[in-house]
Amino acid sequence: MSIKISSQFDAGAIDIVSATSANAIDLNIRKDSHADITQWFYFRLQGAQGEPCTIRLLNAGKSAYPAGWEDYRACASYDRINWFRVPTSFDGNVMTIEHTPAMDSVYYAYFEPYSFERHLELLDRAQMSESVRMVDLGNTVDGRDLNMLVIGDPAASKKVWVIARQHPGETMAEWFVEGMLDALLDPAHPFGRQLLKESVFYVVPNMNPDGAARGNLRTNAAGANLNREWLNPTMARSPEVFLVKQKMHEIGCDLFLDVHGDEGLPYVFVAGSEALPNFSAAQAAAQRRFMDDFKIASPDFQDVHGYPPAPYTDEVLTMGSPHITHAFGCLSLTLELPFKDNANDPDEQVGWDGARSARLGAAVLQPVLLSLRAQ
Repeated sequence: MSIKISSQFDAGAIDIVSATSANAIDLNIRKDSHADITQWFYFRLQGAQGEPCTIRLLNAGKSAYPAGWEDYRACASYDRINWFRVPTSFDGNVMTIEHTPAMDSVYYAYFEPYSFERHLELLDRAQMSESVRMVDLGNTVDGRDLNMLVIGDPAASKKVWVIARQHPGETMAEWFVEGMLDALLDPAHPFGRQLLKESVFYVVPNMNPDGAARGNLRTNAAGANLNREWLNPTMARSPEVFLVKQKMHEIGCDLFLDVHGDEGLPYVFVAGSEALPNFSAAQAAAQRRFMDDFKIASPDFQDVHGYPPAPYTDEVLTMGSPHITHAFGCLSLTLELPFKDNANDPDEQVGWDGARSARLGAAVLQPVLLSLRAQ
């Protein structure tokens, strides 16, 4: 059987340069649709069982975040359920995956994918709870459903908003939301029980269904980076943000989490709204309290490594979490999970993965509850 490379499936993305033999597979990482962003890859290799494969991603050095390939290992799976890391190297220009497949069919991806089918299953499973209503906010650019879950009593005084996958290739974000929802809806989970007595959650598990299906890292079907659309979203270019922002202003917000993935830093951390000119001492204390409580809830979270302080620019208010801090004055954070691993507690076999993201999602309920009670 000759080797074959394919990517015509949900979130698949790769460009074939040459694939004449297992030890000479040359590929290019495909750009996001309608945008000059190159980072996400997800493809299937067939016909190389038992053969040492050398897969070269020739344009890795010209990607959007080339630092993301340093100390990075690609993800692989035979069944798209169990993913593991494979030897990967980067010389500054070309990234090379070295792997001998044990099966005739193997998948390689930038990170463990989160399929649209699983997204629908998550929504459907959640709506089976008597505590949940599923709301259709409207349509994406491509006409896909943009759904929100309302969890708890809408009359509750505290409103918690959680959104994920503004950048669709950051699939760890929806894995995080899955773990958070499962814990929140578990009748035996103590923090979930208390939160549903004291607050209501508004959760958008996938802000960018079009980008997710198209295999984009960062943009939607119109080429928009949704996390730069919050100041002036439009139904033509960024309906996903327009619809969610509109609903937030109808309902209100007391705590906001925007869940992302970071290509370069092998840590879990948050980015706050310190750059805002009117950021207050009380808001700084609320951020600090949340971080301290999250460190207790999960040792995977840390506050030593993160983004350096940056001055205020016009771009700040186009981003989700600082925009919400500015609009509502509430605790509003961007939560970053790693594409690589947690360097404080690495896992040689799987690195950082979906299951670990989900466990972190369950753990976040503790700092959320404590933050709401401190308000």
